[in-house]
Amino acid sequence: MNTKFTLAIASLLGSVVYNFGQTKPQPALEKIVVDEYFGEKIEDPYRYLEDLKDPNVVNWMKSNSTYAREKLNEISERKNLVKKLQELDARKESTITELQITENNNYFYLKRNANEENSKLYHRVGYKGAEKLLFDPETYKKSAGVNYNISSLMPNEKGDKVALEISPSGSESAELLIVSSDGKLYPEVFDRCWYSSPSWLPDGNSFTYTRLNSSNVTDPNRLLNSKVYYHKLETDPNKDIEFFSNITNPELNIGAEEFPVNVYHKNSNKNYGLVLTVDNRIKLYTTDFKDNYAPAKWKMLVDKNDEVTNYLVDKEFIYYLTFKNASNFKILKSLISSPEIKNAITIVDEPQNGSITNFTLTKDGLYYSLTENGVQAKVYFLGKGKPKPIELKLPFQAGSVSFLTINENKSDIWMTFSGWTSPMKRYLYNPTTNKFTFQPLTKQIEYPEFKNIISKEITIASHDGVKVPVSIIYDKNIKFNGNNPVLMMGYGAYGVSMEPRFSSGFILPYCAYGGIYVITHVRGGGELGEAWHKAGFKTTKPNTWKDLIATAEYLIKEKYTSPKKIAIWSASAGGILIGRAITERPDLFAAAIPEVGAFNTIRSETSPNGPANIPEFGTVKDPVEFKALLEMDSYHHIKKGTSYPATLITAGMNDPRVIAWEPSKFAASLQNANASGNPILFFTDFEAGHGMGDSATKIIEKSSDVISFAYAHTGHPKFQSSKK
Repeated sequence: MNTKFTLAIASLLGSVVYNFGQTKPQPALEKIVVDEYFGEKIEDPYRYLEDLKDPNVVNWMKSNSTYAREKLNEISERKNLVKKLQELDARKESTITELQITENNNYFYLKRNANEENSKLYHRVGYKGAEKLLFDPETYKKSAGVNYNISSLMPNEKGDKVALEISPSGSESAELLIVSSDGKLYPEVFDRCWYSSPSWLPDGNSFTYTRLNSSNVTDPNRLLNSKVYYHKLETDPNKDIEFFSNITNPELNIGAEEFPVNVYHKNSNKNYGLVLTVDNRIKLYTTDFKDNYAPAKWKMLVDKNDEVTNYLVDKEFIYYLTFKNASNFKILKSLISSPEIKNAITIVDEPQNGSITNFTLTKDGLYYSLTENGVQAKVYFLGKGKPKPIELKLPFQAGSVSFLTINENKSDIWMTFSGWTSPMKRYLYNPTTNKFTFQPLTKQIEYPEFKNIISKEITIASHDGVKVPVSIIYDKNIKFNGNNPVLMMGYGAYGVSMEPRFSSGFILPYCAYGGIYVITHVRGGGELGEAWHKAGFKTTKPNTWKDLIATAEYLIKEKYTSPKKIAIWSASAGGILIGRAITERPDLFAAAIPEVGAFNTIRSETSPNGPANIPEFGTVKDPVEFKALLEMDSYHHIKKGTSYPATLITAGMNDPRVIAWEPSKFAASLQNANASGNPILFFTDFEAGHGMGDSATKIIEKSSDVISFAYAHTGHPKFQSSKK
């Protein structure tokens, strides 16, 4: 390629755009860098955009953001949609998350009241106890323009203290704070925390926690060599004792990219050391609890080869959830006195239909959830001393279920059910009477505007004949005449399932405008067990976007819609799905909206979060995995002179998961390659990250952008530009 000629043309094009006085930003210049992998040379024309400290790069991102915001604001119905979403949000009395209940009945939770931007920490004693505000993030470090958000909490057993993580502007680069039940804020502040997993110890005044190398989300060493520390309250955090790491325990061979966590368990009086990555298989160790917090000698219980994804402990046994020789999962147990998995017996067999998705323990026995096709949830109970589990009759047919228990010393268990069109409801279950008691934490809200919206579950044949589950949500009065706007989404990574959730802030408002919302449960997710995950993983990753393409073709064939009416969207690892769908079949879609997406997978490994993701996507250091990464790399599949769909690409400058240069490079290349008149918009939020920790206003703005852009480019008359 003639680099000088390319640069000259790009510069000329930039001048033409400027001279005509348009607000459209100049295209990014090509500055080709060539890498060689196993004898194959790969050109990278926008490598320089990886320097997020370069003022020219930042200015290019800002000019694109300004232009994208102008174009989105021109969509005529967007303002009305924002107002509607604000009204729907304000209709809720409050939203409660992160509920934790201690053994002595102390409730700790995050609550966001109507018209508030962020959740605050509250406490009460008992379900009907008087509520008390403990911590308001808006009062923390009143820095201008910084939005602080509480991301997690963990009370001690006594319920007189709670550890919480708080992070600025969506960065997830959190500080760990300790607050007492009377609202006192302890002086210690622990930085470099992200999923710090504080585990309180028996005295209630000390805990272990995990700490990163750096708070800087762009630091390539940020997540490497994380360590577990021991801390005693009201002592200097800089003098905390290193307790569990690759330094204290070199014999455990903890990788630099692996994440160590310690969990103290009261009834067995042991510490359990987990070693984690994005690989859903854990490594698990144990050691007896001692008052001396010097580095311990650990006994291995579970290795990666045991294919265990979770564990639980009670007074007598340790339980393992595993997919070894059981793609749909099974549950094993071992005696605490001989806890190694080699001593375990099977207590819940692998189901023939559906996959075991979760399990929990109470005083009475073991509960687990089983989900069929990722969308129909069932709950089973295996009583102590009973040979077989029984299926519980649920209050209503649920798409998803989650459990909350106090611990294995109590009978209390709450189950929360939800569906695509069924609002979330929380019930207390009594195993003695086999009854569910509705026990809401907030006022139940009615949504009459969504009464005609229904859902149905189907399977479609993909490119290779494999049946793929698909969820379709729409107004029951719609006519299937091939002319309906459709918004499709999927994900397909980490074995994560797209479980049915009631969405009054996105899915249902989209459908209320007459569109059809479609979720393709693509391979790479966990909807059909671990085999489904592995069928969209590394070398099999193409199945992920081919499943989405097959779904679009099915919808067209069955007269739901047409290519000019289909928009697709996803986020994060779902960027692979969207990016490769439009680079493989640009003719099939009218619009694409990849948010904070992974697009440049052969370079992801060089980003701060890259090494931790090698188990899911692969490494360029292996010739086979390099080929797989190149195949899923959307950036390197863009072809000049191709007519691409209208595309809205987003990035978060504080994103710790997908660094902002991946969407930047994809946007730059797509803008320059596109031969259609369709807009390729690129919006970077300089006050946000990956989406976690967004304020209520920001969430509404983002939802409005996605819905508005999708409808604007699938022909909805209300969403056309106000400027001709």
